[in-house]
Amino acid sequence: MNPTNPRFGYGSAAGSQALFDEGLRQHMLRVYNYMGLGLVITGIIAFIVGSTPALYVPIFQSPLKWVVMLAPLAFVFFFSFKLQTVSASAAQMTFWAFCAVMGLSLASIFLVFTGTSIARTFFVAATMFGATSLYGYVTKQDLSRFGSFLMMGLIGVIIASIVNIFMGSTALQFAISVIGILVFVGLTAYDTQNIKEQYSENYDQESNQKLAVFGALSLYLNFVNIFQLLLNFTGERE
Repeated sequence: MNPTNPRFGYGSAAGSQALFDEGLRQHMLRVYNYMGLGLVITGIIAFIVGSTPALYVPIFQSPLKWVVMLAPLAFVFFFSFKLQTVSASAAQMTFWAFCAVMGLSLASIFLVFTGTSIARTFFVAATMFGATSLYGYVTKQDLSRFGSFLMMGLIGVIIASIVNIFMGSTALQFAISVIGILVFVGLTAYDTQNIKEQYSENYDQESNQKLAVFGALSLYLNFVNIFQLLLNFTGERE
């Protein structure tokens, strides 16, 4: 067979593309599996703690609640600064630990909102997240140009949320919820496209594994924030 034959060259290119597409599909599936399992861990721990007085009373009726609320930030900083130096297995174990700690933090929603409204809000958040992530995966539009705008919006939401802890303004909380949902929905599409573009079949298994864990963390955080902000609108209080 003549290697200069254009049909041969096309076949090789098509074969390489097929291998790349399959590798990318497996990579994205790994990301979503990590994220989904992380949400299961979070949900189970949140439900158990939130429905067990012997567990939630010592946590949420003492200064320990601030440790539980702030602990997830420590994990996020760890991922941000240590991802390149830790092993894939260490990154994965840290992610599971983060999901468990987040479950402790979210246990308080079971003390405030009814179980029915929590389940309903979770379904709405999952639908929004799924549709937006799918858009980020299939769109040909470059979403990177929205990255800086979304990050500015995220910083604004964080600052406003901290300020409102002391102000307790319902109007400000409403604005934070609306803007926050828009920001995290946008970040879901942006992060999904970014995860897709970061994948490379030339990376070793260790590197792709760490990318999958970090990608799962990004999408996990987007989903959890969408869920919490929506709960402010749709949640029925006990």
